[in-house]
Amino acid sequence: MEYLPISLRLKDEPVVLVGAGTVATRKARLLLRAGANLTVVAPEITPELETLLVGHGGIWQPSAYRESDLHGQKLAVAATPDRATNEQVYRDACALNIPVNVVDAPQFCTFIFPSIVDRSPLTVAISSAGRSPVLARFLRRRIEATLPAAYGRLAEWAGRMRQRVKQHVPAETPRRLLWESVIEGGIAEQVLAGNEQRAEEMLATRLQEAGEAACGEVYLVGAGPGDPDLLTFKALRLLQSADTVLYDRLVSPGIVDMARRDAERIYVGKRRADHSLPQQDINRLLVDLALQGKRVIRLKGGDPFIFGRGGEEIELLAAHGIPFQVVPGITAASGAACYAGIPLTHRDYAQSVRFVAGHLKDGKLEHDWSRFEATNETLVFYMGLVGLPVICAQLQAHGRPGSTPAALIERGTLAEQRVIAGTLSTLVDLVEREQPRAPTLLIIGDVVRLHDRLRWFGAG
Repeated sequence: MEYLPISLRLKDEPVVLVGAGTVATRKARLLLRAGANLTVVAPEITPELETLLVGHGGIWQPSAYRESDLHGQKLAVAATPDRATNEQVYRDACALNIPVNVVDAPQFCTFIFPSIVDRSPLTVAISSAGRSPVLARFLRRRIEATLPAAYGRLAEWAGRMRQRVKQHVPAETPRRLLWESVIEGGIAEQVLAGNEQRAEEMLATRLQEAGEAACGEVYLVGAGPGDPDLLTFKALRLLQSADTVLYDRLVSPGIVDMARRDAERIYVGKRRADHSLPQQDINRLLVDLALQGKRVIRLKGGDPFIFGRGGEEIELLAAHGIPFQVVPGITAASGAACYAGIPLTHRDYAQSVRFVAGHLKDGKLEHDWSRFEATNETLVFYMGLVGLPVICAQLQAHGRPGSTPAALIERGTLAEQRVIAGTLSTLVDLVEREQPRAPTLLIIGDVVRLHDRLRWFGAG
């Protein structure tokens, strides 16, 4: 993040705008709408800008720019056609520790103007860090089309109700949950329709019913194989409403960052022979947090019910009578295979697919290997990196030809995805040479032949 989005209170604050042309006029509109006491410094001025200043009590100083024009100002904007003047404003403002923006010159800005959706007091700002103003404006139009003007009325009404709600529900978490139910429910609809008195009556009833001892809820959410774009709508909605987020090492940082900014984040990742938190402690923690009245998200890489131990976690929740939801995610086999251009089934190559646990226990893999000899079935081994030599040897020993195509996918669906493709007889040496790191997925079967033809997203 190159710029921190903030909202400045400029009402009655002195602001200087150097320049008075068409571009400067656009900036003046924003500054005046925010209530700034605006001084425009320029030898000449457009009629529109002069009218704006008269209407808002601004000042036009008809002269060339001087360093003293910045004295006493809270903010400076340079929008002249002269590059040297703009750069001088930037240098002078920096020397005086005044935030400065030089229009269309991000390298000379300590702050930038975002594209703004104005539903005052509700505002939405979109910024491309100066890289693509056209894209930012495009996104602003998209958001404007889906954000009714009445949301400003809703924000005003909620502001008037804040103290009343706080008096009835002093605890932070129950109060936030109540507000979420208000904003997402019928009370907000009454405000949006202009029936604010009816909304107040409904809120009063809700406050009488509000209790602080309610049990929380746990959401067991599949975060998919890595790419944040593969998260489901429901998963995103719940993630942005949770008080606490428990996540493991298979969940990409981009997904964890989608949680509410003030949500507590607890890492419970497990590596081979290195468990940050034992599974029984994770199960117990989910129960304890829910009993505190919190909404808890348990983010799991892939899908919670495919080698994710999701069933173990919800068993304890059910035993304690704690409400929970399970949100499926795209499992690693599906996501990684698609991004690698390897269809798990194909009419000409494989008529079935089998998901298999590939991690070693006491140096062994306890499988009935004779069940894996069918050449028209794709095998997908989860957590099979360490056990790869055992897997390849056992499959060949039980009837699979050494020429059977096989691929190890490293960090599937992410920008760093790499595919190491070979055969049962060559893959171990290839992996030894390439030294991939977990998380990985192993796919074995004739469908791997399609990798070179169908791969995309920069697969290796």
